[in-house]
Amino acid sequence: MTRDEALALMHEHTTSDALRKHMYAVDVAMRAYARRFGEDETAWGIVGLLHDFDYERFPNDAHSPTEEHPSWGVRLLRERGLDEEGCQAILGHASYTGVPRVSRLAQTLFAVDELCGFLVACALVRPSRSLADLEVRSVRKKLKDKAFARGVSRSDITQGAEELGVPLDDHIAFLLEALRPEEARLGLGAG
Repeated sequence: MTRDEALALMHEHTTSDALRKHMYAVDVAMRAYARRFGEDETAWGIVGLLHDFDYERFPNDAHSPTEEHPSWGVRLLRERGLDEEGCQAILGHASYTGVPRVSRLAQTLFAVDELCGFLVACALVRPSRSLADLEVRSVRKKLKDKAFARGVSRSDITQGAEELGVPLDDHIAFLLEALRPEEARLGLGAG
Protein backbone atom coordinates (compact mmCIF):
# COMPACT_ATOMS: atom_id res chain seq x y z
CA MET A 1 0.00 0.00 0.00
CA THR A 2 1.35 3.42 -0.93
CA ARG A 3 1.15 6.52 1.23
CA ASP A 4 -1.22 8.14 -1.29
CA GLU A 5 -3.51 5.09 -1.12
CA ALA A 6 -3.41 5.21 2.70
CA LEU A 7 -4.30 8.91 2.75
CA ALA A 8 -7.15 8.38 0.31
CA LEU A 9 -8.52 5.51 2.37
CA MET A 10 -8.27 7.48 5.60
CA HIS A 11 -10.06 10.47 4.04
CA GLU A 12 -12.73 8.24 2.50
CA HIS A 13 -13.63 6.72 5.89
CA THR A 14 -12.98 9.67 8.24
CA THR A 15 -14.80 12.98 8.00
CA SER A 16 -13.96 14.25 11.50
CA ASP A 17 -11.26 16.91 11.33
CA ALA A 18 -10.15 16.13 14.89
CA LEU A 19 -9.77 12.41 14.17
CA ARG A 20 -7.86 13.11 10.96
CA LYS A 21 -5.51 15.41 12.87
CA HIS A 22 -4.99 12.69 15.46
CA MET A 23 -4.02 10.23 12.74
CA TYR A 24 -1.66 12.83 11.23
CA ALA A 25 -0.02 13.25 14.65
CA VAL A 26 0.42 9.50 15.05
CA ASP A 27 1.82 9.34 11.50
CA VAL A 28 4.42 12.01 12.40
CA ALA A 29 5.32 10.21 15.64
CA MET A 30 5.62 6.84 13.89
CA ARG A 31 7.88 8.23 11.18
CA ALA A 32 10.08 9.89 13.82
CA TYR A 33 10.49 6.65 15.74
CA ALA A 34 11.14 4.78 12.48
CA ARG A 35 14.07 7.14 11.83
CA ARG A 36 15.32 6.63 15.37
CA PHE A 37 15.14 2.85 15.08
CA GLY A 38 16.42 2.62 11.49
CA GLU A 39 13.10 1.33 10.17
CA ASP A 40 11.05 2.14 7.05
CA GLU A 41 9.54 5.59 7.63
CA THR A 42 6.91 5.25 4.93
CA ALA A 43 5.65 1.89 6.16
CA TRP A 44 5.53 3.04 9.78
CA GLY A 45 3.82 6.29 8.81
CA ILE A 46 1.14 4.40 6.88
CA VAL A 47 0.35 2.35 9.98
CA GLY A 48 0.06 5.59 11.97
CA LEU A 49 -2.22 7.15 9.35
CA LEU A 50 -4.51 4.15 9.23
CA HIS A 51 -4.65 2.92 12.81
CA ASP A 52 -8.00 4.65 13.52
CA PHE A 53 -9.41 5.09 10.00
CA ASP A 54 -12.44 2.91 10.82
CA TYR A 55 -13.10 4.40 14.27
CA GLU A 56 -15.63 7.00 13.15
CA ARG A 57 -17.89 4.42 11.47
CA PHE A 58 -17.26 1.52 13.87
CA PRO A 59 -16.30 3.00 17.28
CA ASN A 60 -16.66 -0.33 19.13
CA ASP A 61 -18.01 0.89 22.46
CA ALA A 62 -18.50 -2.77 23.44
CA HIS A 63 -14.77 -3.47 22.90
CA SER A 64 -15.44 -6.52 20.76
CA PRO A 65 -12.15 -8.22 19.90
CA THR A 66 -13.39 -9.26 16.45
CA GLU A 67 -16.01 -6.72 15.34
CA GLU A 68 -15.91 -2.99 14.60
CA HIS A 69 -12.73 -0.95 15.30
CA PRO A 70 -9.98 -2.00 14.65
CA SER A 71 -10.95 -5.46 13.38
CA TRP A 72 -13.27 -4.19 10.65
CA GLY A 73 -10.57 -1.86 9.36
CA VAL A 74 -7.85 -4.51 9.41
CA ARG A 75 -9.98 -6.84 7.28
CA LEU A 76 -10.22 -4.07 4.66
CA LEU A 77 -6.52 -3.21 4.99
CA ARG A 78 -5.57 -6.83 4.31
CA GLU A 79 -7.69 -6.74 1.15
CA ARG A 80 -5.96 -3.49 0.13
CA GLY A 81 -2.49 -4.98 0.60
CA LEU A 82 -1.23 -3.73 3.96
CA ASP A 83 1.40 -6.18 5.18
CA GLU A 84 0.66 -8.49 8.08
CA GLU A 85 3.05 -6.75 10.47
CA GLY A 86 1.15 -3.49 9.96
CA CYS A 87 -2.20 -5.25 10.41
CA GLN A 88 -1.02 -6.90 13.64
CA ALA A 89 0.23 -3.54 14.95
CA ILE A 90 -3.14 -1.91 14.27
CA LEU A 91 -4.99 -4.77 15.96
CA GLY A 92 -2.60 -4.65 18.92
CA HIS A 93 -3.01 -0.92 19.55
CA ALA A 94 -6.45 -1.80 20.96
CA SER A 95 -5.63 -3.99 23.95
CA TYR A 96 -9.15 -5.48 23.97
CA THR A 97 -8.40 -7.38 20.75
CA GLY A 98 -6.00 -9.59 22.69
CA VAL A 99 -3.42 -9.33 19.90
CA PRO A 100 0.04 -9.20 21.50
CA ARG A 101 2.38 -6.37 20.57
CA VAL A 102 5.44 -8.43 19.65
CA SER A 103 7.02 -6.25 16.96
CA ARG A 104 8.72 -2.93 17.54
CA LEU A 105 6.19 -1.45 15.09
CA ALA A 106 3.28 -2.65 17.23
CA GLN A 107 4.91 -1.49 20.46
CA THR A 108 5.60 1.94 18.96
CA LEU A 109 2.06 2.43 17.67
CA PHE A 110 0.65 1.61 21.11
CA ALA A 111 3.20 3.89 22.79
CA VAL A 112 2.51 6.94 20.64
CA ASP A 113 -1.26 6.71 20.12
CA GLU A 114 -2.61 7.95 23.47
CA LEU A 115 0.37 10.21 24.13
CA CYS A 116 -0.08 12.08 20.83
CA GLY A 117 -3.67 12.84 21.77
CA PHE A 118 -2.65 13.92 25.25
CA LEU A 119 0.10 16.24 23.99
CA VAL A 120 -2.34 17.95 21.62
CA ALA A 121 -4.82 18.36 24.48
CA CYS A 122 -2.06 19.90 26.63
CA ALA A 123 -1.18 22.35 23.87
CA LEU A 124 -4.79 23.36 23.29
CA VAL A 125 -5.22 24.64 26.87
CA ARG A 126 -2.08 26.77 26.75
CA PRO A 127 -2.38 30.49 25.95
CA SER A 128 -0.12 29.89 22.93
CA ARG A 129 -2.15 26.82 21.81
CA SER A 130 1.27 25.50 20.83
CA LEU A 131 3.65 22.64 21.46
CA ALA A 132 6.58 25.07 21.12
CA ASP A 133 6.49 26.15 24.76
CA LEU A 134 5.13 22.89 26.22
CA GLU A 135 7.65 21.21 28.52
CA VAL A 136 7.90 17.65 29.79
CA ARG A 137 7.27 18.71 33.40
CA SER A 138 4.03 20.43 32.37
CA VAL A 139 2.90 17.26 30.59
CA ARG A 140 3.75 15.17 33.66
CA LYS A 141 1.72 17.55 35.83
CA LYS A 142 -1.28 17.25 33.49
CA LEU A 143 -0.95 13.45 33.55
CA LYS A 144 -1.55 13.57 37.31
CA ASP A 145 -4.69 15.69 36.85
CA LYS A 146 -7.38 13.02 36.36
CA ALA A 147 -9.97 15.64 35.39
CA PHE A 148 -7.87 16.83 32.45
CA ALA A 149 -8.42 14.93 29.17
CA ARG A 150 -10.12 12.20 31.14
CA GLY A 151 -10.70 10.09 28.04
CA VAL A 152 -6.96 9.52 27.69
CA SER A 153 -5.71 6.36 29.37
CA ARG A 154 -2.80 7.24 31.61
CA SER A 155 -2.06 3.55 32.09
CA ASP A 156 -1.77 3.07 28.31
CA ILE A 157 0.69 5.98 28.15
CA THR A 158 2.82 4.52 30.94
CA GLN A 159 2.55 0.96 29.63
CA GLY A 160 3.39 2.10 26.10
CA ALA A 161 6.65 3.73 27.18
CA GLU A 162 7.52 0.63 29.23
CA GLU A 163 6.83 -1.75 26.32
CA LEU A 164 8.91 0.46 24.06
CA GLY A 165 11.73 0.46 26.62
CA VAL A 166 11.95 4.25 26.73
CA PRO A 167 11.72 6.24 29.98
CA LEU A 168 8.44 8.17 30.00
CA ASP A 169 10.10 11.61 30.21
CA ASP A 170 12.31 10.75 27.23
CA HIS A 171 9.30 9.45 25.31
CA ILE A 172 7.36 12.67 25.97
CA ALA A 173 10.35 14.83 24.98
CA PHE A 174 10.89 12.81 21.79
CA LEU A 175 7.25 13.17 20.69
CA LEU A 176 7.19 16.88 21.50
CA GLU A 177 10.27 17.36 19.32
CA ALA A 178 8.74 15.29 16.51
CA LEU A 179 5.35 17.03 16.55
CA ARG A 180 6.47 20.65 16.91
CA PRO A 181 7.40 21.19 13.24
CA GLU A 182 3.97 19.82 12.21
CA GLU A 183 1.82 21.69 14.72
CA ALA A 184 0.08 23.90 12.14
CA ARG A 185 -1.11 20.76 10.34
CA LEU A 186 -2.41 19.52 13.69
CA GLY A 187 -4.44 22.70 14.25
CA LEU A 188 -2.06 24.10 16.87
CA GLY A 189 -0.04 27.28 17.28
CA ALA A 190 -0.68 30.76 16.01
CA GLY A 191 -0.98 29.59 12.41
